[in-house]
Amino acid sequence: KKICFVCAIIYSTVHLNLFFAFFPPAIHTIAHLFNVEKSVNARNENKTTIQSILSHLGDTENETYLNFARKKLPNPEGGLYVAFTTLAGLSGVIITLCLILIITSSTKTIRRSYFEVFWFTHHLFVIFFVGLVIHGVGQIVRGQTKTSLEEHKPKICAKQFTQWGEIPECPIPQFSGNPPMTWKWVVGPMILYLFERLVRFWRSQQKVVITKVVIHPFKTIELQMKKKGFKMEVGQYIFVKCPAVSMLEWHPFTLTSAPEEDYFSIHIRIVGDWTEGLFNVCGCNKQEFQDAWKLPKIAVDGPFGTASEDVFSYETVMLVGAGIGVTPFASVLKSVWYKYCNDAINLRLKKIYFYWLCRDTHAFEWFADLLQSLETQMQDRNNAAFLSYNIYLTGWDESQATHFTVHHDEEKDVITGLKQKTLYGRPNWENEFKMIANQHPSSRIGVFLCGPEALATTLNKMSISNSEADPRGVHFIFNKENF
Repeated sequence: KKICFVCAIIYSTVHLNLFFAFFPPAIHTIAHLFNVEKSVNARNENKTTIQSILSHLGDTENETYLNFARKKLPNPEGGLYVAFTTLAGLSGVIITLCLILIITSSTKTIRRSYFEVFWFTHHLFVIFFVGLVIHGVGQIVRGQTKTSLEEHKPKICAKQFTQWGEIPECPIPQFSGNPPMTWKWVVGPMILYLFERLVRFWRSQQKVVITKVVIHPFKTIELQMKKKGFKMEVGQYIFVKCPAVSMLEWHPFTLTSAPEEDYFSIHIRIVGDWTEGLFNVCGCNKQEFQDAWKLPKIAVDGPFGTASEDVFSYETVMLVGAGIGVTPFASVLKSVWYKYCNDAINLRLKKIYFYWLCRDTHAFEWFADLLQSLETQMQDRNNAAFLSYNIYLTGWDESQATHFTVHHDEEKDVITGLKQKTLYGRPNWENEFKMIANQHPSSRIGVFLCGPEALATTLNKMSISNSEADPRGVHFIFNKENF
């Protein structure tokens, strides 16, 4: 089994972070609840047990306390008093609430439907870490001092707790709080984080010029931009902020341009408040031509890498894009074409199998032009076999598909305008993998996906089952980028 190493590390790290973000704090909080309950009860008991004797220490002069519950209040009033009047209790409540909000807003439903909620609640981590450092300053975790341990031997005096202070060998024990240690664990990562934020802030302040805004059908816009010193690889993404729309919001977009081009571009589908605001401030809602100096200021952070960067490490690749997941492959296909035109002999990549799965025809519009251009130019160079592509329309039923099959014999597809006809339904991945394996024996074939987790699971299984045990046989190496 071979999977993109970086993707596997990221996937594992995310799940480990979720585990360690939830279970240890949950255990810690539950343990505190039991501890507070027992401490409050011990504080209200008569001096008949060693727990009650220890809990009453600190009530008179020349004594130091052990039990942090200082007022004699029954539960639950006593527990609430500790939680909301002590520094440790109040900071603990605050950081617990912050953690609950961060974890719950990380669910897929919130991320997909309410991205702003997910984005802003995650910035509660600042309050969380400040509260975490403060949490230990209250010093409610207390222990017997070294001097007292020499005078008051716990093993001997535990059996004579009713005579403490009355016999020379068992004086009243003295206690002190343990010094806060959390800051030692937090300060290092926070310094690294602040350094990283400073670097990103500096990068985002560099001037970005929008050179062209292209309006594609069905409210999709393309922003072509330039930035001094900007360097990218295929399939990478950037974070974009438009202060005219929001001073705080950064949104990720996959780069659709090629590294060989003198600009970088992104395609944006208008589907929410932020994208609608960007659409309007770019003048796309107006009929007249928009002057360049009237275009809004844009801040860009990145680019950042993805698994698609490894496409050129293989001679044969399968590119699978589902819906908007096709955007990384726009950059890949453009770059392949530039490399093919400039230095086809030294280009390691010899064959591309491209699959695009979409629910409806609306998503085809902007990408069809690119495919048409590649299709035409490959034919002009007598190498049409270099790129094999299949477009699947998954959201149509049989009756809708039948309406278009009557045009199947026409030279070009009636939906996309391409020579390759649109297919209806979903690919038979078992057949596709076997066909490619037969075409390229004894090869390492890269399988690149940008799509949902369910499709990633399917392609991963197909990659494993269709790879041969013999090291000299065909091997499918799966790389994924989920959204």
